[in-house]
Amino acid sequence: MEQDAMQSLLRFFKVLANESRLKILGILASRECSVEELATLLQLKEPTVSHHLNKLKELNLVKMHPEGNTHLYQLDGEALQGISKEIFSPKQMASLAENIEGEAWERKVLQNFLVDGRLKEIPASRKKRVVILKWLANQFEFGVKYPEIKVNTILKHHHEDCATLRRELIGYQLMQRESGTYWRVLNE
Repeated sequence: MEQDAMQSLLRFFKVLANESRLKILGILASRECSVEELATLLQLKEPTVSHHLNKLKELNLVKMHPEGNTHLYQLDGEALQGISKEIFSPKQMASLAENIEGEAWERKVLQNFLVDGRLKEIPASRKKRVVILKWLANQFEFGVKYPEIKVNTILKHHHEDCATLRRELIGYQLMQRESGTYWRVLNE
């Protein structure tokens, strides 16, 4: 996630991490209120309510319009929906973790299943098996066609059951086969 978007999200949660502000938003979602009304409803002092409203206005969550000498506040539903679409989309939420190293889990799987470059066993878990198969596929070069006997030799170096590994590499579309010739496929 871009630093600006991350800061917006943090600011949003920081502003809303206050019970009084959440109550103010709840009240303003159903009706317009003045500072005086909000203070009476929430049993707070008017300067405190003004402070909370200013914080909510910083995020454009409330809008104000004057009516005579009184300022009336209400929830800005469009702004709330805009924030929701901008910040809380699945893509944006996923980007919160983009700076976290994604390969740590794969390294752990490889560490658990490999000893000196040999597989202890073929993982039963599909997710772990895919990690192992991708690692095995990397033992083959792109653009090189391998006869089945060479594929078996390379795979046997890592595990005795080369037939299963060969089938799995084809099944998971990490390699292709035609007439006893195998080649690595770009799969990302």
